Amino acid sequence: MGIPVQQDDQGALFWVHVQPRAHHAGVAGAHGDALKVRVAAAPQGGRANEEVREVLASILGVPLSRVEILSGERSRRKRVRVSGITTAEIAALLPR
Repeated sequence: MGIPVQQDDQGALFWVHVQPRAHHAGVAGAHGDALKVRVAAAPQGGRANEEVREVLASILGVPLSRVEILSGERSRRKRVRVSGITTAEIAALLPR
């Protein structure tokens, strides 16, 4: 069972739950209706947000500039848009 992914005119949108200060960065499956992303960075000065974008860009095989945090910059729960990708493409790339 995958996480819900929505499509808008710019790309695919989904929720991310961030675990900062993790030992290893990467995707850790679903966390409710969100994708759980572990990052090594602390949630200070935007470092964790930048690492979330880097992890997602790497997993999805897109340039960093196409991964945008739409909301939740100061929260563990974030709304993310990946531009230029469809919901079907993203569902195939994200872990189930």
